[in-house]
Amino acid sequence: MQATTVVVGSLDALREVLATGGLLDVTSDTDVVLLPTAAAFLGINEAAIELSVLFEESGAKVEALMIADRASNDEPYFVERIKNADLVVLSDGSALHAKSVWHASPVGDAIRDARHLVAVGSVASLLGEVMIDPRGGAPTTGLGYRSGLAISAPESDEQLSRTRTLLGTEITLAVLGPRGVVYLDGTSWHRASDDVVTTRGHDAVEL
Repeated sequence: MQATTVVVGSLDALREVLATGGLLDVTSDTDVVLLPTAAAFLGINEAAIELSVLFEESGAKVEALMIADRASNDEPYFVERIKNADLVVLSDGSALHAKSVWHASPVGDAIRDARHLVAVGSVASLLGEVMIDPRGGAPTTGLGYRSGLAISAPESDEQLSRTRTLLGTEITLAVLGPRGVVYLDGTSWHRASDDVVTTRGHDAVEL
């Protein structure tokens, strides 16, 4: 499996990535760990099941770690499973909740150091050094697990305009629609679908 970080706009986008191969070569030998933490307020069990189904279709070994709050963050088993997994998958949901759970914790450190990482939907926003606050679009501090890109889900034109103004021209912003896919090859970010808009300030740029 190629060492990479893959960010997808939705479960449908992840399904397409798995079906086409290349970015994620999942086989029956792949050990997949799911973290539905971000879905704690929306349905952590449902999120785990939806993700499990996608990967079990490939015959992969799949385990969901039900880490909904900080109380579980120093559990040695969880930390070791994340460290040793072939692929770690972060579910869609509240990026702010996931940030509060993973920040400065052994589980968070293990996610940062994951060899192969997938983030689905809004949770991807917290990966960067700069995070886009979904409550108003202002840049704030992310967890810094991956550098070089700020990531946002689609928002109103007004909110995105505010975000781009506040970010300025030093930071590249990627807005991922439902079919959006971007990936980090270890060195640089690349766009892997058309449903992605990348800008610096208010100017369109290419990854």
